[in-house]
Amino acid sequence: MTVTLDKDLCFFDIESTGLNVLRDRILQLAIIKYPKNNKPVEELSLLINPGVPISEEAFQVHGISAKDLANKPVFSQVADKINKFIGEADLAGYNSNRFDIPMLIEEFARVGIDFDMSKRRTIDVQRIFYKMEPRTLKAALRFYCQKELVDAHDALSDVRATISVFEGQLAKYVGKEVENEDGVVGPSPITADIQQLHDFTNDLRFVDATQKLRVEKDGTVVFNFGKYEGKPAGEVLYNDRNYYNWIITKEFSSQVKQAVKSLLKDYANKMDKDNR
Repeated sequence: MTVTLDKDLCFFDIESTGLNVLRDRILQLAIIKYPKNNKPVEELSLLINPGVPISEEAFQVHGISAKDLANKPVFSQVADKINKFIGEADLAGYNSNRFDIPMLIEEFARVGIDFDMSKRRTIDVQRIFYKMEPRTLKAALRFYCQKELVDAHDALSDVRATISVFEGQLAKYVGKEVENEDGVVGPSPITADIQQLHDFTNDLRFVDATQKLRVEKDGTVVFNFGKYEGKPAGEVLYNDRNYYNWIITKEFSSQVKQAVKSLLKDYANKMDKDNR
């Protein structure tokens, strides 16, 4: 890996029963971990019994059937193993910010594990690709690595392909001159710095993958939906506890629920200080 790591970096990929990150379940998970300090690379690959039907659309993509998973562990049986393997690592993947990461967070939440993202950086290799050379993963592998994707939509094959694409992107862009969408040639926006890659591949305007909470230019978190759209979330939650309870009990992502708990707590602490 040609980036300097100040903490472990886990590339991972999920195959699932469908595309709804709140309702669908993980049935295959593969992780390749690059430890800091150039320690040996570690791999973890698991088949998981999702406990729910696999959609026909999903089966046509990955080819994993309920029969293949009949004797495999359910997520609750492997959750601690996965959580321990990842540890405090940063996360990377292909379309991971919008799919793999929120789905993993939901699975952990169902078994009572708070998978804290607040101190993790994330790199979505798809975002680099789409911003620089809009294509699919198969085309990305061909474009950056001159390779063909074999066993597409097998989780471990996909995560290996993602790593190859990422390394190809670094080789192509880091320290190079590139032409932007306006035709102006200048220094590449891609560097080998994890924080810069996190910033480049994340939409920092939003707190969560489902984009229910938006960050204003002054740093204020506001609602991005519903009757309080554009209103400061902490203040709203403090003054309208019914709205807070509605979010906590309804079908919102774990990221949203964790965020509103934190926003309410922070605003309540602020009000207590102001009233002293």
